[in-house]
This record gives sequence, structure tokens and C-alpha cells, in this order.
Amino acid sequence: MNPLKFSLDNTDPSGARRGRFTTPHGVVETPIFMPVGTAAAMKAVTPAQMKELGCQILLSNAYHLEHQPGSDLITRFGGLHQFMGWDGPILTDSGGYQVFSLPVKQLDEEGVTFSYQKGGTPFRLTPAKSMEIQGRLGADIIMAFDECVEFPTTHAYAKEALERTLRWARQCKTSHKNPQQALFGISQGALFEDLRKDGINALIDIDFPGYAIGGLSVGEGLEKMKTALDFITPLMPGDKPRYLMGIGLPEDILAAIERGIDMMDCVIPTKFARSGMLFTNMGKLRVTNGEFKKDKFPPDINCQCYCCKNFSRGYLHHLFAANEILASTLTSIHNLHFYLDLVARARQAIEQNRFAPFQTEFLEQYNRKANKKGKIK
Repeated sequence: MNPLKFSLDNTDPSGARRGRFTTPHGVVETPIFMPVGTAAAMKAVTPAQMKELGCQILLSNAYHLEHQPGSDLITRFGGLHQFMGWDGPILTDSGGYQVFSLPVKQLDEEGVTFSYQKGGTPFRLTPAKSMEIQGRLGADIIMAFDECVEFPTTHAYAKEALERTLRWARQCKTSHKNPQQALFGISQGALFEDLRKDGINALIDIDFPGYAIGGLSVGEGLEKMKTALDFITPLMPGDKPRYLMGIGLPEDILAAIERGIDMMDCVIPTKFARSGMLFTNMGKLRVTNGEFKKDKFPPDINCQCYCCKNFSRGYLHHLFAANEILASTLTSIHNLHFYLDLVARARQAIEQNRFAPFQTEFLEQYNRKANKKGKIK
């Protein structure tokens, strides 16, 4: 049984795709941005608020959840959905990104030993172990264990990591036992076209219900990411969802959608929000700056989120100055609304076969600097 069904409704002349996929916990309209709740929680935002924002699917981190509180305990609570009070679709990653991001680890053919763990005990992660953990968590979509390499890297090492990733992908497919979960394979190969082609063809032979692109958004920059996607996405099956892992900024998201990507995720909206950085239709705005202390305008005069309809930049500035928790909640609500509304507008533009002009119009306004009264200079 395939627990994930994908349908493609329209392809815009630009290459952008409008579709949907169905999971055991609901339907997801694509292209979609997926907020990240690393430890089974969206920082500063409740599940009810996420529903109000129109969140369709969110992510959690299998590596971190195994450390705290442990997948065994989450199983006792009935799985991740019950544990965190979220009844919509969930995707969990495999721990592959931690191979890239965490220091002090030892990688070998069988897996990775991480030196850091709560209590000081090294933690061993293998393809089979990752499948076991994600199986207990019970997310709708789970990811194969892979090796994400840093940028820049050599062709020789990228090839070595790709071959290891493919061997691990086969092991994950064999170890995957939960028929209610869709296991996605992950493309690696850095920025090398020949490696990406070989890797994707091998993943297609293994046969997954969805395919992700890893190893981008690791410091290569937007232009190099675009170039890589230009040769990667045409290699991917057209009848299955395409997921670009770990992006990003609004301009990254639109560039990915233009190149046929269906799913994206990143911690940026909430991480930036907690430092007072807001995304608006007129560009980024750091509400902690002194110029906003007496500003009576909403963060974004064109936004209909709860924050913008009820509060001023001056009030948000005060909350951060007073170290109030509410600051993180309100700014996170705004940024999440901005991202989810952006992809909703993209979906509508694709339906109307006008994604390219939509992207151009959005970026022209977004890249212009707004004055503190919220009016374009």
C-alpha cells in the first residue's frame, strides 16, 4: 500500500507545478512551505495557532527527538501526532542533516557516531536505526538516512558520499516497516551534474513515493542553487512530489517553485522572528531598531495576520525591549503567515498560468526599501 497519493493539476509555462498529496492525516496542497517544529513544538506558537495560520504540514527532527524525550516514550503517548497535539500531516527528517551540521562525529560505512548526547554518551545512528526511530514516531512522511556534504567540496568526496547515501537508501527501503508512512529518498551529489544524474537514476530504481533534494542551501548561495536545480529537477519523476530540503528565504522559495519544486522547509521564519526580524511585502524589517519605538503602523500594512491587525511596530519594539515572551509569539505568527500566504499566492498564480509575472511583481516590491511609515520610497 502506498500511504501517499500525489496528483499534479497544472504546470505553469515557467515550470512551476500545482498539485496535492494525500496522507493518512490529511491533504496537502502544493507547492507548500513546511514550518519546522524541531522538538515536536513550534517555538512560541501553539498547534491551534498553526491551524489558524493555514499550516498544512510541519516537520520535526528525529535525531533530536530520540535524544529528548526518546521515541520509545513518544510511542507510549500514541505517537508524535498525539504527543504534540497536532492532527495534521507531519514529516520527520532522518538525522542526515546532523551529519553535516553537528561537530565531533565519526562517519563510517555503516553509519555515524555522534560524540554529543545528553548525558555525554555517544549516539550511533545507522539507516536501520533511523528507520526504527522514525517508525516509532509515526510521522506521515519519513526521510532516508543520507550524508549531506558541506560546501564547497571536491568531486571525489561528493561521489564517495553519494555512493554511501545510495547504499544507505537501499538499507532504509529494506528496513522500512510501517505501511502508514511514506519513505522519501534523498538526492545528493553537491553541485556536480553527473553525480546528481547518477544518484537520481539510482533512487528511481530503488523506487520511492517521493524524492527530496539534499545538499543545497548549505552555503552555495541563490545563484548556484538555481543552476543546480535547473539540471536536477528535470531528472526527477514528474508524477511524484519533489522536496527541496532546508530553504529558506522568500526569494529561495520562489526560485525553487519556478523550477518545479513542490515542498520546502526551513527554520528561518520563526528563528528570525525571535530576534525581531520580520518579513513583509516590502522587504525585511528589524522591529528592535530604535526607529520603530514610536511607530504606530502595523508591521506590514498589507498583511491580514493576527499580529498586523492588532499591534503596532512600536508595541513589538516594546515587547522585545521588555524581554516579553509575547514578542516571539506575535512575530512568529506574522512570519509564518507571511510564508504560508506567499506559497498560497504562488499556487493561485500557477493555476492562472501567471507565475512568472507574479514572481517578478513580488520581488520588485519585496526588494525595495520601505520607510518606517510602511510606504514605498
